[in-house]
Amino acid sequence: MPSMRICIDGRLISGTTGGVEQAIIGLAGGFSALSDGDEEYLFLVYDGTDAWIKPYLQGPCRILPAGPPPAPFKVKLMYKYPFLRALWHRVISPVLGRHSVNVPRSDGTIERAGVDLMHFTIQTAFLTSIPNIFTPYDLQHLHLPHLFSPRERLKREILYRTFSNQAQLVIALSKWCKHDLITQYQLPNEKVTIVPLSSVLEAYPAPRESDLQAIRQKYHLPDRFLFYPAYSWPHKNHKGLLDALALLRDREGLRVPVVFSGGQNAFFEELRRYVRKRQLDEQVCFVGFVSPQELVGLYHLCTGMIFPSLFEGWGLPILEAFSCGVPVACSNVTALPEVAGDAALMFDPYDVEQIAMAVARLWQDADLRSTLIARGAQRARAFSWQKTARLLRAHYRRILRVPLTSDDIALLASESDD
Repeated sequence: MPSMRICIDGRLISGTTGGVEQAIIGLAGGFSALSDGDEEYLFLVYDGTDAWIKPYLQGPCRILPAGPPPAPFKVKLMYKYPFLRALWHRVISPVLGRHSVNVPRSDGTIERAGVDLMHFTIQTAFLTSIPNIFTPYDLQHLHLPHLFSPRERLKREILYRTFSNQAQLVIALSKWCKHDLITQYQLPNEKVTIVPLSSVLEAYPAPRESDLQAIRQKYHLPDRFLFYPAYSWPHKNHKGLLDALALLRDREGLRVPVVFSGGQNAFFEELRRYVRKRQLDEQVCFVGFVSPQELVGLYHLCTGMIFPSLFEGWGLPILEAFSCGVPVACSNVTALPEVAGDAALMFDPYDVEQIAMAVARLWQDADLRSTLIARGAQRARAFSWQKTARLLRAHYRRILRVPLTSDDIALLASESDD
């Protein structure tokens, strides 16, 4: 019998959750590499949807079936057909908003599996008597409420508060996030801990030259381009970047090609119309959700990565770019300065002029790019999924009163000093 049986929540549909999927893949790789313990890690995954996570599970990790995914209409069709996405957000969701929010309860799967501790890692959870940890990636709905429907704001507020109160430990990804959780939800300082994430790209195979050429041909990519990997949520500020590109073109005659990757939701249709409005069709390319191999390839092909997001609890693409030797320009808000350190060119994402200046410098200044690449490589070394996995394991052991090793004690002490 293992000393601990930990369940990691992986109940998602690949391509619909942005960086959360990358984070869970990183955790899978980190826990799979742990060979100095006797713990078991069960990844709770919907039936028939485990292809995205299975290749990364080895050693002490395995799949725990969670049953079929809920609402197949919404999950599968809404993300595929734009008119269904519009119907959901404009008609169905407002009607549902008139009714109370249902807080889900465990269906007994983790209890029957003998789970000792449940780690909710996908920003949702369920009620259970089993000791648990909750990771709310951010409280964006409180800071940018205009980007959420009344129904979604109510739902997030009820669920996040309920699951934060239920949990034995709440995990924040950054100091900024920890302070925000304590301030907004009046959580005790000792109940919130910081566990940073890392780049998951090291788990993917390095692309060969033939792979890069195939990607370039598949998406008709220009010789040089900037890259923005982000799900098409409004807070990712695609519009701000598009405005900056139009400004550089109209004022300075500078046409900078940008490739956008990431899942596409209902807001994507608005982005397509905005591209046409700004007459940027020939300058930008949306490739949608790409495979891990293609994502690595796009990083290797690009001249730089631009990240104009308005709100982030962490900022995985920044570390991904650092790990690939790609120079970065990013927003100076929320947790992003904490992630980037001195290794990125920072700008105000609400100021189109500043975004445009950052785009131009990243595109034109080779010396700046070299400096940022060197700093980024150094910054990337501060993070690893193995360190993240070891820190989480130390917290799991502490909560379950399993004897701590000297390494566990050191990790917990260093985290408490942050």
